[in-house]
Amino acid sequence: MINRLDSIDWSSMSHAYGPAIDVPVWLREMSSADPDIREKAFSGFYSAAHHQGDVYTCTTASLPFLFAMADDPVAPGRVSVIGLLLSIGREAVSRCDGIYFGPDGTESASYADSAAVVRKHADDFVRYAADPDPLVRRAAIEGLGLFLDDGDRAVEILRGRLLATSGILERLLVIRTMADLALRLPTARTAATAWLDTLAGDTAASADIRLAALVHRARCAPQDIGDDVVPTAIDLLREITPAPKSGTNNAECQSGSGGCACAPAAEPATAQDVPPQIAAAFDDLDRHNRVHAPTTSLLRTFHTVLDARVPERAALLAEQLCSPDPATRYDAIRMARDLISTWRGDHTGLVMLLANNCLLPEDPYTATAAAESLGSLTPVSEPAREALASHVAAQRTMHGPDVWATPRPLLRRAHQEAVMALARLGDPRALPDLLTALDGDTDAWRAVQVAGRLGPAAGELVPRLSQHLARIDFSEEWPQMSAGALVSALAELGDPAAVPAITGAVTAAVRHEQWRTAALALESLASFGTAAASAVETVRPLAEADDLGLRAAATAALWELERDPENAVPRLNDLLDSYRHNVATDALGRIGPPAASALPRLRKSVAVDDPWTRVHAAAALWEIGGEAEVPRVMQALLAAWDKNDATSNHVLACLNRMGPAAAPALPRIRAELSLPRRSGRFKSITCDEELQNTCRTIMARLT
Repeated sequence: MINRLDSIDWSSMSHAYGPAIDVPVWLREMSSADPDIREKAFSGFYSAAHHQGDVYTCTTASLPFLFAMADDPVAPGRVSVIGLLLSIGREAVSRCDGIYFGPDGTESASYADSAAVVRKHADDFVRYAADPDPLVRRAAIEGLGLFLDDGDRAVEILRGRLLATSGILERLLVIRTMADLALRLPTARTAATAWLDTLAGDTAASADIRLAALVHRARCAPQDIGDDVVPTAIDLLREITPAPKSGTNNAECQSGSGGCACAPAAEPATAQDVPPQIAAAFDDLDRHNRVHAPTTSLLRTFHTVLDARVPERAALLAEQLCSPDPATRYDAIRMARDLISTWRGDHTGLVMLLANNCLLPEDPYTATAAAESLGSLTPVSEPAREALASHVAAQRTMHGPDVWATPRPLLRRAHQEAVMALARLGDPRALPDLLTALDGDTDAWRAVQVAGRLGPAAGELVPRLSQHLARIDFSEEWPQMSAGALVSALAELGDPAAVPAITGAVTAAVRHEQWRTAALALESLASFGTAAASAVETVRPLAEADDLGLRAAATAALWELERDPENAVPRLNDLLDSYRHNVATDALGRIGPPAASALPRLRKSVAVDDPWTRVHAAAALWEIGGEAEVPRVMQALLAAWDKNDATSNHVLACLNRMGPAAAPALPRIRAELSLPRRSGRFKSITCDEELQNTCRTIMARLT
């Protein structure tokens, strides 16, 4: 079959990056005996011919060759080929009824054509799912729920697969696929859900089978979940993860069904000339994608099904976080973080479990994940303050005052995450470690991220941060330390002693044409107001800069440093026609009534479609025009909030400044506080907590 590749005109087809002439090369190399060649071939195909799940004409043309490779029992890349077929088929079947366009802009039938091919080969997936190789079976089982259109037959095949297999991962996969089948084919739903009910109630079956059946039965009909479902799941989870035998080392992370090496053997080497924060981000991505317990995927599915049933999910998470199995506890950390980040309410219980059950000195791998989650949950992590402080102090006592810089990578990372979580709460007990980092330059970039939270320690932090800022080589594209992070930290600390260092950073960034960094440094200077007046001669020429972002930042900063409306207002009015109009609008609002010449333009801006433009313009309109503009301002703010709730914090900040004039917004504010889910799709937990506090402040004032 592979010899027929050249009979196809691949050059007439396209993939995500152009003509598909490289597709036959990848298909040939997928069967190479060299694993590196195979890996590159699959990577090339996924990134181009199956880019982000897309299906192209060349993808459809590849299917016969992929099935031929999958049928070869000795093909070295067979498992990966079946996985690729499953991925293509999954996307094709789910999207075959829609209208899609190819890379050339013409309507494409690739999804429908690929779906037809894969369904024609449905019996091949039946064979693959019964293959002697367990890896082949695992790769193929999902296809039984996706491609077989005879519901009764599919149910019987899956029931047979459960009886024929003994591995926990494969059994869980069979049960999940049965639920997939029930959700896809109405004709199979009755038989499939009845089978799941029977399995869930079969006391003779193993606990993992019963738990999987319980979860996936709930997935098939979440509206029918009864009060007994979560307690039953908790009991089954306890059976699956019994207490470790006496003498068992929990740090080895032995789960109830087999070993799990949580900690990597060694920290990956950092490539030269790669900023440490970039290397750390890739390391974190790898760590976050690891799964440590066999039940993790199942429990994630259960949390998805339970959705807004927050008390029941919290009870389940409490059991997970209290599990005697370290792998189960570890994987629960991320699930708890996701719940707290998504849903409002009192999460003190889960926060304390994260701190007390997972922030363990003897297990730095788990402690890292717990501390990282607590740091991301500020200010909801406030109940864990003392536990974090005790953990940090214990590590310093046990491993010495320089534990921040210890050569032991897991211990170092765990301690640093705990210190950063403590600093994000504004706790001065984090200061000694931040000074160690800044003085010794070991992972100082981490300390800079949180240094701005310790305002009372500005006298010690500002000189050190200023020295780091002065050492930055702005000619480097990727400096080892971020100038933006440094100037932001200095601005947050608010000590005017930082002004000379930030002024120097502006000059250096401009010299090397790093306009965005220069603009950020100008914004930091502006935050000091007239206390940064010494920088005026540096800032003034930049208000004429060719780069619009730099010009807008400099113009706004000039007002803050000089407070001369006659000079600032005309410049800012000129910027209202540029893409940096929001920067100019905000500055005009800070000027207030002396910027009255901008009122006609702002009145037009509050009527545009873009919600962000409306919010910025409405806020400035209030600051400049006052009571006379209330109807127009209120209409613009509420319309923007309804259209895009990501604007809510900006809207509420303006409403809070409006005092009694904000009364018409009370119904919308009450509605916001009644929402159980955190506001704004891309908002952080910090933003949502601030939003709720502002809502309550306005309501208390007006009611």
